[in-house]
Amino acid sequence: MKLLDLFIVAFIPVLKVLLLTALGLFLALDRVDILGKEARKHLNNVAFFVFNPALVASSLAKYITLKSISLLWFMPFNVLLTFIIGSALGWILLKITKAPSDLWGLVLGCCAAGNLGNLPLIIIPAVCKERGSPFGDAHTCYNQGMAYSALSMAIGAIYMWSYVYNIMRICSNKRSEGAKPDDFTESAKPAVETAENLSNSHLGSLLPLKSSSPREDHLDHLELDQANISEGKPKVPLLEKIKQFFQTFAMKTNLRKLFAPSTIGAVVGFLVGSIPQVRKVLIGDSASLRVVEDSASLLGDAAIPTVTIIMGANLLKGLKGSKIHLTLMIGILVIRYIALPIVGVVIVKLAIHLGLVKSNPLYQFVLLLQFALPPAVKSVISHEASY
Repeated sequence: MKLLDLFIVAFIPVLKVLLLTALGLFLALDRVDILGKEARKHLNNVAFFVFNPALVASSLAKYITLKSISLLWFMPFNVLLTFIIGSALGWILLKITKAPSDLWGLVLGCCAAGNLGNLPLIIIPAVCKERGSPFGDAHTCYNQGMAYSALSMAIGAIYMWSYVYNIMRICSNKRSEGAKPDDFTESAKPAVETAENLSNSHLGSLLPLKSSSPREDHLDHLELDQANISEGKPKVPLLEKIKQFFQTFAMKTNLRKLFAPSTIGAVVGFLVGSIPQVRKVLIGDSASLRVVEDSASLLGDAAIPTVTIIMGANLLKGLKGSKIHLTLMIGILVIRYIALPIVGVVIVKLAIHLGLVKSNPLYQFVLLLQFALPPAVKSVISHEASY
């Protein structure tokens, strides 16, 4: 294949993303004001709660089977490596640039997750449909590529909310805990302790009751302590301990974010695709309930352009000025475009050498692509307040 033809095949998917992003930026301009702040918020809610889950569920149900899951087992591990290595490199960047603490979560999210999500569903089909595609027959390439992209997107959605979101939440909590007292509002400051307040609150609890004497109080406390020692500490039933453990885990993990709509859509897609009886009823031209899958696919098709347009509209704020230093932005670009792709080549080549990855060029290309996606966090993370 000539070098120019290869460049065109690689450039066309990128050009599609750039055109949609430019459209979103244009619609967000103050003179146009179609995608203003409130419009973006509402459109993002629709994409987050409806379009993305429908896309994940329909893609997995259509292209993933129990056999394909067993063959593609390395992909979840590969995505996890991109997140771990990316966050480690992001942490090193934070230490080198000494970035402010309020940017730690954003930088770690950009370096760890990047734009792993819908982009493979744009890039892979576009590459397969090009005349000079290096992956053979367009129809076979499209079907296999959609299966790989759907699985990559589903795994990315699960890791996004179980890994990246919690990193950003932990960094945000540390920032709140380290805030200075002057940062809080006057309503949060403790009230001034007047003589009347002291007499009513603090001193009242220190004085003994009029109906009792200090001797009687000490005797009562001694009798209570002896009674507690004699009775011993009550035993907590095993079921109660398990219940307390799960309650503590739920409070610390924030399960509502963990089971985001995209994650639920991934679970539904896996179940439909991997259970033959359910798949026969929902998937295929002869399926009795194929209208359900067709409706989900129709909604899912709107996810890719919608999310890309929102991403372009959000760029308007960055063009007007940002407090992020240039060195920090350059560092993120270096991590996502240079360091991670090099690490990805080493990991994928090593996996091929060890026989962990099958000799399918398209599958290997998707694995490499997961290390080389742009440094952007999905718009749902940027608008997490809407959830």
